[in-house]
Amino acid sequence: MQDGETRKTHFGFAEVAESDKAGLVHRVFTRVADKYDIMNDVMSAGIHRLWKDAMMDWLAPRPGQRLLDVAGGTGDIAFRFLERAPGAHATVLDLTESMLAEGRRRAEAARLADRIDWVVGDAMALPFADGSFDCYTISFGIRNVTRIADALAEAFRVLRVGGRLMVLEFSQLPNPALQWAYDRYSFNLIPLMGQVIAGDRESYQYLVESIRRFPDQESFAAMIREAGFERVRYRNLTMGVAALHSGWKI
Repeated sequence: MQDGETRKTHFGFAEVAESDKAGLVHRVFTRVADKYDIMNDVMSAGIHRLWKDAMMDWLAPRPGQRLLDVAGGTGDIAFRFLERAPGAHATVLDLTESMLAEGRRRAEAARLADRIDWVVGDAMALPFADGSFDCYTISFGIRNVTRIADALAEAFRVLRVGGRLMVLEFSQLPNPALQWAYDRYSFNLIPLMGQVIAGDRESYQYLVESIRRFPDQESFAAMIREAGFERVRYRNLTMGVAALHSGWKI
């Protein structure tokens, strides 16, 4: 790349300057924060809750562990982790303060406020020391990061030796006919739901497009290995609509 040339990335199907993407993503999630959990239930018919439970089943939280949940928004993963791990502590990091504010309210209602820290921050430049956490999770957030490789490198850095990465993200169905049907549902109905329920069609159009731009299961597993993780595995959920990826810092 020549000096002065602007580096490009994608924002949904649009091409934007890398320096602009974080701000665009921040705008999306600021706009949908108060309806985010409701829309997750509606879009997935509640299945996202089963996916998150499956994530915890595979992660198998242990008492006293320290979790970093990146792009953790309103705290769904952190709450599940703490329910299964007595004496554990969670740190939820998100780019969007309004998402964290929703999470804080939920934590106070659940009497978990003293076990969760809420931090505004960037997945590509985590404000934590090396080896600070036992587990790193990111749920439906990695596809919104400007440079995924940088986020994975940061995950590796802040995990202790023996620590574990787990990523839950929308993925690709291996059956072309099923993928076609899922695409029709996604592009035709999800933006409409966003308009009706959240009053925001544009943000949910971006979310659908961002799913299609994310690497398939094998490609993303290769990116995790390139970041230094070992014993990298993945499991498809609901035939590949979503996938769980796991890796260890050894």
